[in-house]
This record gives sequence, C-alpha cells and structure tokens, in this order.
Amino acid sequence: MRIITGLLMTYHGLEIFDREKMLPYMEWDIVKSLPAPELMVYIGKGIEFVTGICFVLGLFTRVAAVLMVTDMLFVCFRIGSGKFYYEDQHPFLFALIGLVFFFTGPVKWSLDMLWFGRR
Repeated sequence: MRIITGLLMTYHGLEIFDREKMLPYMEWDIVKSLPAPELMVYIGKGIEFVTGICFVLGLFTRVAAVLMVTDMLFVCFRIGSGKFYYEDQHPFLFALIGLVFFFTGPVKWSLDMLWFGRR
C-alpha cells in the first residue's frame, strides 16, 4: 500500500517538470488568490513528488506522511470546495492514507527499517 501510494504521488508530482502542465493550475481563481500563486503551485507539486519518492523507498516515512497529509488537506479544503464526500475524494483519501503511515511507520521493505531498525 505504501509503495503504490508513493508511485501515485510521484506520478502526480512529476507535473512539476512540465511547465505546460503547471500553467493551468495557476489560472484557477482560488490559486490566484493565494500569496505567491506560482510558488504555491510548485511547492504543492514538489511535495507530492518528494513524498511519493519517500513513500516508495520507505525513507523518512513519518515526515513524508505529515507533509503529504498537510498538502492533501490543503488541496481538499482550500483549493477544492471541501466536499471530501463527493468532489474532493482523492486528496482526502490520500490524506487519510498519509495518517495511516504516520501512525504505523514504514513497516517492511523500507530504508527506514534497514537504516534505523525497529520503530
């Protein structure tokens, strides 16, 4: 579950390397109302990319989980309309999955377990 979630987050974060894919986000009115809208979009996509890689590797899993939860809740409730039961399900579900990994840690097949041992 951790690795698949990481692959999905990395996939979404890869947009940071394609300016053409990033431009439409900056046209959203809600994003325009943020301080430094372009920077905020790049920070959000950068968090998705980095936390995805961390999840795939199982590296700094709890730190990555906190960043992912924060990013996805911001997307759900600030960028989206907060309708986590209908329109904003995906970012909300990513936030819930992030909470699972915050509380459980990296478990098997992770660099955290290899380098730092048992939780």
